Amino acid sequence: MIEILQYGFMQNALLAGGIASVLCGVMGIYVILNRLVFIGGGIAHSAFGGIGLGYLLGANPLIFAIIFSLATALGIGAVSERSKVSFDTAIGVFWAVGMSLGIVFVSKSPGRAPDLFDYLFGNILAVSYFDIKIISALTLGMIVLVALFYKELLILSFDPLYGEALGLPVFRLRLLLLSMVALSVVVLIKIVGIILVIALLTIPGAIGRQHAKNLKGIMILSILLGISFVSAGLLASYHLNTPSGATIILAASGAFFVSTIIAR
Repeated sequence: MIEILQYGFMQNALLAGGIASVLCGVMGIYVILNRLVFIGGGIAHSAFGGIGLGYLLGANPLIFAIIFSLATALGIGAVSERSKVSFDTAIGVFWAVGMSLGIVFVSKSPGRAPDLFDYLFGNILAVSYFDIKIISALTLGMIVLVALFYKELLILSFDPLYGEALGLPVFRLRLLLLSMVALSVVVLIKIVGIILVIALLTIPGAIGRQHAKNLKGIMILSILLGISFVSAGLLASYHLNTPSGATIILAASGAFFVSTIIAR
C-alpha cells in the first residue's frame, strides 16, 4: 500500500474513495430501508443526460449531472405521488429520457466524440482536485441534512403512516430523501460509474445491517467497510492491472457473500 501512495493520482483516488465511503455509509441504509435501489439506478442513468449536456456546452459534466439528477429525483417523486403513474413506471420513463438526451447531446458535441467509458464504468484514478472538492461539498451537505432530519428520516424509513399521524410532511420528506439519493449518486459516478453506482451505495449498508443492532451502528460499520473496499479494490487493481471501479465492486461483492453466509 505504501508503494502506491507515492503517486498523486493514487492519493486523490484514496481520498475521494474515503469521502465517498462516508457518504455511502450514511445514505446506503436509507436507500435499503426505503427500497430505493431501483430509483438510484434510474437517477444514475438519467444523469447521463447532464453529462452529455456538459460535453455539448464545453463545461464540467459533473455539474450538469447534479442538475439532471436532482430534476429526475424530484420529477419521479412528484409524478408517482400526484398521478396514477406507478413508481417503477416513472423511474423507467425518466431513465430512458435521461439516457436518450445524453446520447443526443454527445452526438452533437463539437469535435471528436468524447470517451464516456469513465462515466459509464468509473475511473477513480482520474479524479481531479476539483472533483474532490465537489464530492466533499456534497458529502458534507448530506451529513448535515441527515443530522438535522435524523428522527424524521428514521420515521419515514420504518413507518411513514405513523409519521403522517404525527403531522410530519411525509411527501416533502420523501422528496428530500430522493434528492439526497440523487446527490449521492453523482458523487459515486466519478468513482465507479453509472453502471456500478448502486452496488457501492447499497453493499456496505447491506452488510452493516446484517451485523449491527441500530441505525447509527450500521452507518459506522458501513463507513468502515466502504473504506476497506475502496482500499482493497485500488490495491488489487494496481497489481492486477484491472479497472479500478469494477475491482472495488468485486471486493465489496465478495465480502457481501461471505457476510451473508456468516450471518445465517
